[in-house]
Amino acid sequence: MSLDAKYVHTNLIAGNWRSLAAFYQTVFGCVPVPPERDYSGAKLEALTQLPGAHQRGMHLRLPGHGDSGPTLEIFELTPDFETSRAVQRRGYGHIAFEVPDVQSAQQAVIAAGGSSIGEIVTLTRSDGWQVTLCYAADPEGNAVELLSWSGPEV
Repeated sequence: MSLDAKYVHTNLIAGNWRSLAAFYQTVFGCVPVPPERDYSGAKLEALTQLPGAHQRGMHLRLPGHGDSGPTLEIFELTPDFETSRAVQRRGYGHIAFEVPDVQSAQQAVIAAGGSSIGEIVTLTRSDGWQVTLCYAADPEGNAVELLSWSGPEV
């Protein structure tokens, strides 16, 4: 049985949430969804199982989905806990953005303090569709995939 679920957000634990949020707003056009969050106390400690936990941050509306689309939740968790628990450790695998021009997007990421990971490549699916993509990193080193699709040539 499948749950009646709806995708809501992806959480990113940051070293400096304000700086990282500014990066995603500047480079990808993400839009803040007020209010800023500031959580601490017994309930947060019960949720995270981290004594003295304090979360601060905000949600950013991801581009291309309108006012009710999913968000990127960027939180800073202090103190800086050393943990292997997925819900408290920094980062994620990667987040992907479809862009009109992968090379220009890669340059924008680098200009905003990010970096390049690997080369830009084009892969072809069995149905002829091609995806041009690369990996980059935001200023805190989290992986960002930049991609652009094109249909089979006729």
